[in-house]
Amino acid sequence: MTGPQRKTVDQLLAEARAGLERLTAQQTSDAVAAGAVLIDIRSEVQRERDGVVPGSRFVARNVLEWRCDPSSAWHDPAIVNPAGRRLILMCNEGYQSSLAAATLQRLGFEDATDMIGGFQAWRGAGLPVTEVDNGAG
Repeated sequence: MTGPQRKTVDQLLAEARAGLERLTAQQTSDAVAAGAVLIDIRSEVQRERDGVVPGSRFVARNVLEWRCDPSSAWHDPAIVNPAGRRLILMCNEGYQSSLAAATLQRLGFEDATDMIGGFQAWRGAGLPVTEVDNGAG
């Protein structure tokens, strides 16, 4: 008896992206203006160093599925209500977010996707970025 065939991370990434309608930074900005939720899954260190997209929702990658699943006791109502809002994931460069978006699709968020190039593409496109408000001061 043999187990599952081993895959490379590049193969997993290609499979994940095959099911996504990935968006450019500008398309993401337009989608957010139309009501989509932009979920920032970058680390806190990256967010503090580089800044954040105004209006984006920070969800640590290690709890993403629990925050997005409406049946979870730990779901985030700002993400899952109202139902049907498109979820767009953003990591630093657009790799981790592809894998995470594919997982959200498996949870039933058929329209979940990610942003090509991640936060770096957003900033490179000249779209708004603000510093993290860490409450210090």
